[in-house]
Amino acid sequence: MNRQLAELKPYPFDRLRSLFDQVVPNPTLANIALHIGEPRHAPPVVILNSLQHDIAAGLSSYPLSRGIDTLREAAADWLEARFELPKGCIDPVTMVIPVAGTREALFSFCQAVVSHARPDPLVAMPNPGYQIYEGAAILAGAEPYYINTTAETGFLPDLASVDASTWQRCQLLYMCSPGNPTGQVLDIDAWRLALNLADQYDFVIASDECYSEIYDPTQPPPLGLLQACQQLDRKGFSRCIVFHSLSKRSSVPGLRSGFVAGDADNLRDYLLYRSYHGCAVNNAVQLASAIGWRDEAHVQSNRNLYAQKFAAVAPLLCPHLDIYQPQGGFYYWAGVNGNEQTFAQDLFANQNVSVLPGSFMSRATSEGDPGQGRVRISLVAELEACIEAAQRIATFTQQEWNREI
Repeated sequence: MNRQLAELKPYPFDRLRSLFDQVVPNPTLANIALHIGEPRHAPPVVILNSLQHDIAAGLSSYPLSRGIDTLREAAADWLEARFELPKGCIDPVTMVIPVAGTREALFSFCQAVVSHARPDPLVAMPNPGYQIYEGAAILAGAEPYYINTTAETGFLPDLASVDASTWQRCQLLYMCSPGNPTGQVLDIDAWRLALNLADQYDFVIASDECYSEIYDPTQPPPLGLLQACQQLDRKGFSRCIVFHSLSKRSSVPGLRSGFVAGDADNLRDYLLYRSYHGCAVNNAVQLASAIGWRDEAHVQSNRNLYAQKFAAVAPLLCPHLDIYQPQGGFYYWAGVNGNEQTFAQDLFANQNVSVLPGSFMSRATSEGDPGQGRVRISLVAELEACIEAAQRIATFTQQEWNREI
């Protein structure tokens, strides 16, 4: 077996199950799960109808690694409209590849990018962050490098704090905007710095933008990497790859459908890798996905539902936890004034509400562990359930937690 498999850490939800195995939850209360970022809103009818119509055709032939024209064109059109790019600047043939969700693509892209022709390869990533970044780096034979995101950095990765010797080894930089779990959005100055570093040290930027469509409807939409390139007058999106998914945007995580787009040279090599990788998207799923990318009505409705939940939950949690309003996504990255694992365990036992300890998403560094003392609260349940969960958390912190500490 690949010896690097032994370097992989247990997945956060496996760790949470082990943590909760020692606990008997309050039997008088039904469980409310706010620990996993799995959207629970109803899937859009336009996607369901397409799946029902095309399922037979989707099973009658092998899907192509490069995807169908209909989906690539829909993705290109959506990128140009959403991120205010010039019409025609995204070539659907050379600059878009459908993938089986961003999780699969974020992992496999790293395998294609990391080259051992350069000594001591390194992959940089936000800390805390999506554990797929770390696993992808390890199995590509690269060293994961963690860039802390803390209150002092505005809960964004402080790229300026990384020394030149580290950047010289870097081959891939993962960025996530809006961030998971922080919900913070990179502005044009942050993207300018990332792009200048990529040019100077010759690495690729992989921008995970799967939360880009969940934001306060009264605020401007989050800035994306390709949009930043356009604003900075960069042509061709050199060294820039973005990852988008229908899972969060359209509340269809089980569809396993997304796409990667950007630098045509990088994607040419990635498509070669995928032709061996063999993880192509079912044709019926691709047809339904094309319809999903072309329909904005269900996305606006989805966005409004999350806004309602944030508005309802914030007044209940603010007096008891250290929270701030995220710029995007559907998480609270909440400070608990104590040990985050004990908080999650005791909350589960007392109120049967499950949240994710922040340290399960972070790694200890010489500057500390940015996940300590925080939990991730996912507002994925229905509005009434989120309100009830917030009320239970408030009761727990007021009557049990604050007394303990």
